[in-house]
Amino acid sequence: MKQLTIVVKPFRAEAVLQALATMDVVACNVCEAKGYSRQKNYLEQYVGSEYSMAFLPKVEITVWVEDEQVDEIAERVAKVARTGRIGDGKMFLLAVEPELSFEF
Repeated sequence: MKQLTIVVKPFRAEAVLQALATMDVVACNVCEAKGYSRQKNYLEQYVGSEYSMAFLPKVEITVWVEDEQVDEIAERVAKVARTGRIGDGKMFLLAVEPELSFEF
């Protein structure tokens, strides 16, 4: 089993979740996040003066999938999430040890 963590822009999160809904994922977790990478930061205006925001809003989607499905899911997510602009998102893949997994 693998854990795939997907970090995308908020306006792409719904499309990614819809794509995941058509696939056979074991479990899914979604949470709001803030971060930056190559896009670094941006300027905001607040009461007439500009200030720098170091972190941009993101959505973190974590899914657990069987080993055989990883490539297909990663390709579909990348296709749906990609806008062609810097900061579209990232995916991280981790191995999950079944004997260390616990259900409550």
